[in-house]
Amino acid sequence: MQNDFVWDERLGIFVPHLNKAWEKYDTSTQEAIMLHWEKIRGRIPDRIGEIERKINELQDQLSTEEHFEVSCELNNKIASLASVINDLWLWYRLNQSVTSKIHD
Repeated sequence: MQNDFVWDERLGIFVPHLNKAWEKYDTSTQEAIMLHWEKIRGRIPDRIGEIERKINELQDQLSTEEHFEVSCELNNKIASLASVINDLWLWYRLNQSVTSKIHD
């Protein structure tokens, strides 16, 4: 199952990386993958909180920054981190619909 998840440096979490179509996995393997994903997924809100704290720090720096170039750099970092949060929420929500389909 280790090969079914890869580290995403940008997101700071392991994400699913299935080597074959979901239907090709036997039921016990599917369940093991889903259990492992649920553990990862459960940590996503904490990861988002970490990133939000970084954004707040950058915004504090931005509010007192007087140099335009540095302000632009801070804005770019904030936008990049906000993009990571958006992608993490997508991963988090994606699993809700997948899990419900599996349990139907």
